[in-house]
Amino acid sequence: MSNDNDADAPLGQTYHRGPIIMRGDMIPADNTTANLLRPDDGTGWLHMDPWRVLRIQSEFVDGFGALAELGPAVAVFGSARTPASDPAYEAARHMGERLAQAGVAVITGGGPGIMEAANKGAALAGGKSVGLGIELPHEQGINDYVNLGMSFRYFFVRKLMFVKYSSGIIVCPGGFGTLDEMFEVLTLVQTHKVDGMPIVLVGRDYWQGLFDWLEGPVKEHGMISGVDPRLVTITDDPDEAVRVAAGAIPGVVIN
Repeated sequence: MSNDNDADAPLGQTYHRGPIIMRGDMIPADNTTANLLRPDDGTGWLHMDPWRVLRIQSEFVDGFGALAELGPAVAVFGSARTPASDPAYEAARHMGERLAQAGVAVITGGGPGIMEAANKGAALAGGKSVGLGIELPHEQGINDYVNLGMSFRYFFVRKLMFVKYSSGIIVCPGGFGTLDEMFEVLTLVQTHKVDGMPIVLVGRDYWQGLFDWLEGPVKEHGMISGVDPRLVTITDDPDEAVRVAAGAIPGVVIN
């Protein structure tokens, strides 16, 4: 489509493709309708960036649709590598159970280890056990204790679902993925992008060194102003973790 005054425009004709405006050499030889109707034996179009935008959009729509009526929830993060024989596994199972008994849904990454333990505790207690998985080359899929699950292609969509639908966060020992999720939430809370959200770290021996480093060299070099102690609770007590993480949810009482 062109404007009546294109002849006087410095770049000549103006071409509109939806919200996109093109002029001069940028005007394509094809058109959107012809591209849509043209037979295509290949699948390369599936990997083009415009199509990825639609995939991203569909993940947001599916995630919002699945979780919008979930009710109060707490997210539990932790390692996929934690065996069932580890005390941390039993602690996560206990926390999932306690949350479910209080009517609070448990959201995890849906994998094995700590995630499975928290889902197991919630599911066997008759609660809502949510697993938000991620498409990874070596991922083992959604664990058997999830009763509401979804697998995402994109980490950032998955992270948004964790933050949007959780009223508190419990972080058990874990590696890069756990650290990434924890610092994502800390950053959003510290910068007031989300309302105050209780963040509980379970395992003082595991986490204290990290926060000593943040309050030591990182703060001393002026990289941060310090971690607000009201933002983070470090504990060895799973019951305290549940009380703190669910403490901001109206009407929820943890005995």
